[in-house]
Order: sequence, then C-alpha cells, then structure tokens
Amino acid sequence: MKYFEKISYLDCSVETLFNFHLDIKNLKNISPLNVKVELINKDFTPYEGGVLKIRTQKNYLSTIWEVQILKIEEPNLLVDIGLKSPFKYWKHYHIFTKKGNQSQMKDIIEYELPFGKIGNLFDFFVRNELKKMFEFRHEKTKKLLSFNEDDI
Repeated sequence: MKYFEKISYLDCSVETLFNFHLDIKNLKNISPLNVKVELINKDFTPYEGGVLKIRTQKNYLSTIWEVQILKIEEPNLLVDIGLKSPFKYWKHYHIFTKKGNQSQMKDIIEYELPFGKIGNLFDFFVRNELKKMFEFRHEKTKKLLSFNEDDI
C-alpha cells in the first residue's frame, strides 16, 4: 500500500473548511487548470454510502471515477473510497482540525497502482502528479477561504 499526505493551515474555521469540501461543486474550483472535471451526478449531496460519479480529463485522457463516501464526521472528517478509478485501490481522508487560530487541512491518500510490479514502476510519476494536484488544491482552497469571516 502506498501513502501520500499533504497538510496546510488556513485562516478560516474548521466548519467553513468542512462545508466547503462537502459541497461537491467546489471540486471544480480546486482542480488544476489542466484537469477538466465534470460532475456526472450534478445534484449529489454527500452522505455515508453515497456514490459520487465524476469524469476527469487530462491530456486528452478521460477517466470515470466512482467514489463512495465511507464516513462523514462533521466538522472534522470526510473519507471516500474509489469504487472505479485508475487505481487498484484509492482511499482519501479529508481531515480538518482546529490548531490555535487556524484550521489544519490534511489530505491522506492510501493507494495501490494497477498491474502489480509493472504498475509500481510508475509510482514516482504518480506521486509527482499527486503532489502537484494537492499542492494546487490546498493553495486554491487557501485563496478561496482565507479571509475574515466577519466580512460575510
């Protein structure tokens, strides 16, 4: 099993951060510009056991993802698992924790590549893509949410 983690700190409440991630429409807002994201079930509202269907396109390669919501613990945790994805196994933990005057956003990915030992030869490239994607997502989320909430 492979493991990837990204942590950032934001100037917003944990509740704001959790609700932002619970709104699936924000997935498009935090996806890198070179990745097109289409929500297949556009009216999906996350609930434990629910399945979100997404089409992504990068470099003319289109992929369908079916992601099941395993756990929702408001306002600190969302866990999803890939039922259908480019990965043999994909589990994503979104963890939100209050840290002083800030909120910590932690993404943990557990994954396995397809094709066994041959697939593992490409892990360096996959990790690099995960790093770029989650760096973008965290920075974009910071820009969208790091403001004075009293201004709302």
